Amino acid sequence: MTYKDFKLLFHICFGLSSCHSVTAYLSAIHLCQDEARVGLKTLTGKVITAAGVKPTVEVKWKRDNFWIYGAIEPMSGKYFQHEYPKLNGNYFQQFLDWLSQQLGEDYAILQIDQAPAHTSSAIRWPENIIPLLQPPHSPELNPIERLWEFLKKPLKNQLFSDLQNLRDRIQEIFSQLTSQQVISISSSIPSPK
Repeated sequence: MTYKDFKLLFHICFGLSSCHSVTAYLSAIHLCQDEARVGLKTLTGKVITAAGVKPTVEVKWKRDNFWIYGAIEPMSGKYFQHEYPKLNGNYFQQFLDWLSQQLGEDYAILQIDQAPAHTSSAIRWPENIIPLLQPPHSPELNPIERLWEFLKKPLKNQLFSDLQNLRDRIQEIFSQLTSQQVISISSSIPSPK
């Protein structure tokens, strides 16, 4: 099934709401959205040592954290990310409003999971963002999950003195991220756990 076929199928299956036109649905970009929590608690990973030497890694147990709300377009590699202190409906609404502004006149079909923050009746969907709920308990269907894995990999076994140092490192990772990498990461098959 091509991407254009998907858009047409979406139109046929879900019909049109009064605020969206056929043209808007058929010209919409497909974005995959999710959130990732990052914090000062050390993410541990494998360490290479000499034979017979027990690997040791210094860890922090401090639980200060923040959330990165993100959306990617797997076909073009375009990505959007914004930081918030918590995961809840209010911050999700702020992210939607911000994303809507970033999209300008473009329409987007936004693939989301069924987290309570996403499905709350209090959410007011911007006119240019059309929600598409993925089946429950199926993060493997959302390509942005692989971007979060990619983002967290260089943070393993790293110690950060405060949240600002962690923010700086994450911004450094995002600034080095190319659209080709996003396309590659989001189109790869998830690794088995």
